[in-house]
Formats: sequence, structure tokens, C-alpha cells
Amino acid sequence: MKNERVRAAERIVTSHRQLEGGGFVVRRPIPGEQIDAVDPFLLIDEMGPVEYGPGEAVGAPDHPHRGFETVTYVLEGEMEHEDSAGHRGRLGPGDVQWMTAGAGIVHSEMPSQRIREQGGRVHGFQIWVNLPKKEKLTRPRYQEYSREKLPQARTDDGKAEVRVIAGEALGVQAVIQTRTPIVYQDWTLQPGADVTLPFASDLQMLVYVFEGSARVGPDGATVGEGQLAILGAGDSVRLAGSTEVARLLLLGGVPLREPVARYGPFVMNTRAELAEAFEDFQSGRMGEITRTAEVQGDSSP
Repeated sequence: MKNERVRAAERIVTSHRQLEGGGFVVRRPIPGEQIDAVDPFLLIDEMGPVEYGPGEAVGAPDHPHRGFETVTYVLEGEMEHEDSAGHRGRLGPGDVQWMTAGAGIVHSEMPSQRIREQGGRVHGFQIWVNLPKKEKLTRPRYQEYSREKLPQARTDDGKAEVRVIAGEALGVQAVIQTRTPIVYQDWTLQPGADVTLPFASDLQMLVYVFEGSARVGPDGATVGEGQLAILGAGDSVRLAGSTEVARLLLLGGVPLREPVARYGPFVMNTRAELAEAFEDFQSGRMGEITRTAEVQGDSSP
């Protein structure tokens, strides 16, 4: 049996806070002043947690995307979404939406009408995953799964639990299909938890802690709340609990190693492709969200 090389935390980045969309606050480790991206991940936004009063909740009204994927994962609250392809839906606690924007789509994500009117707590993530050049103009696609359909597992001692959004862990495989190899997992670590997981050596692995603190790597480097650990080479990842319950995202992807031309909601390979994306959006070739009076009003089922 070969010796496992446990990946070390080579760099730890502290996230910053900024306003996004219609004015909601996100905690963002990338991009930032310390690091722009970690191929193939373009952006990691933690939305909230925030407690809205009646009439206070804001989201991300109509905006375009091209050339990458957006992954929305709700921890608390409710989000309503709709787009120029006619998709509409609602995400509740534990639900995930994996949107391949591809050639282009106009999209809207807002707190539910109930939360906008009555207030409530909202917490979740949106992560942008780059697409390879050959897939940037692919047809847009949605994968949306409720909390109940996302595989879950725990270690034999019960001290580490995982919800698998993408990839595989503790013998369970994700239901979401990704265009490139991606790991996206929500881990809960109790004090005393200690788990080592095998991952392909060609994956770039990341750990983002959003509650408590965790120890990562062979030397147990401490990663605190709001920090992103960029892991080095190896074929396994070690996650260990600290003195309090920790929640974290374990992310991984195969670097594309392609040129990136990026501006706002478009991520292409060249500046000419960016200009084309803007032209297509402004001319209406990406479509628009069509709303009826019923949709504009109460869309609750």
C-alpha cells in the first residue's frame, strides 16, 4: 500500500466583506487583494448570515452570465430565481442549484417574497466555477436538488458529517454531474473529529471555514472562521475538529491553465470574446426575463 501524501495548508487567506447585487453583504475570500482566483474557482461568496427586517431583504436582480458556472447553496432562508430561458424556482435550506451559464443567460436571484415582506434570516454561498474554452459557449443548463436528495454520510465515530454536492466522500457519490472534475462538500466537524480523505493528485483543493475553526493538513494548521486554506500537492486531505463545532466547505477542481479574460459577469479567454459577450447582451441576444402580472405579484405556491 502506497504512502499517502497529506496536503498541507500552503496559504491561508482571510476573506473581506463587500456589497454585491442590490446591496447585500458578502464575505469573500476570492477574488481579493491577497489572491485573484484559484483555478478553476473564480469567486467564493458567503452571503450572510444576516437577519433582515420586513422590507429590508435585497438580492441580485436581472444580470447576465457567460462562460462559467454559478453554484448557489442555501443554508438558511429562501431564494427565488428566474431566467431568460424560462426557468423559475425556489431554493430552501440545504438546497443547491448548479447553473451552467455557458453561451449566456440573464438570471435573477432574490430572497423569497415572504422574506422580502416579513423579514428573516438568510445565509448561503455562491461559487463561480470556470469553464474550459471548448465549453464556454455550451448550451445553458440547470441542475437543482433539494436537501433530501443530496447524499450525506458520517464517520464511524459520528464526529464528522458531510453533505456531498459534488465529488465523493465517505463512500457516497454526488448526484450532480459536473463538466470538469469538481469537489464541493459541506462538512461539520465535532471536537475530536479527525478524518483523512483520498482525492486525485491533479485536483487543486481548498478549505473554507464558515463557522468555528478547523485543523487542516498533516501539521493541523488552524483555519479560522472566514478563512480560506489553499492546499498543496498530495493525494489526501486531513480535516480535524478543534475545541468547538466547525462548519466548512471542502472544494476541489482540476486547474484549466487557460487564459482568463474577465469583466463583471462574463469570463472568457480573450478581450475580443469579452467585447462580443457585452455586445450580445446589450443587443438582447441573451434574452430577457419575461414576467407576467402573476409572476410579478405573489409567486408563492
